[in-house]
Amino acid sequence: MGLEVAKEDFEKATKDALTLPASTTDEDKLVLYGLFKTATVGKVNTSRPGMFDPKGKYKWDAWKAVEGKTKEEAMKDYITKVTQLQEA
Repeated sequence: MGLEVAKEDFEKATKDALTLPASTTDEDKLVLYGLFKTATVGKVNTSRPGMFDPKGKYKWDAWKAVEGKTKEEAMKDYITKVTQLQEA
């Protein structure tokens, strides 16, 4: 899968992610968030939020958890995860 094809499929998956089943868990949403941020921004470039922002901490941790993946790997994994969640 070339980067251009991955980008097109990634953009489709981001739209598909907006209509995931109601049964999608918060953990799955955090995985998607981490992959999305890595695919679009790259490495974590902010400090971890403090104790008064628990939602921000969970999101930051999800992003940090996939650190080391390239943008293309994160795009592919995001597409795969969205597809799996739609089929569930």
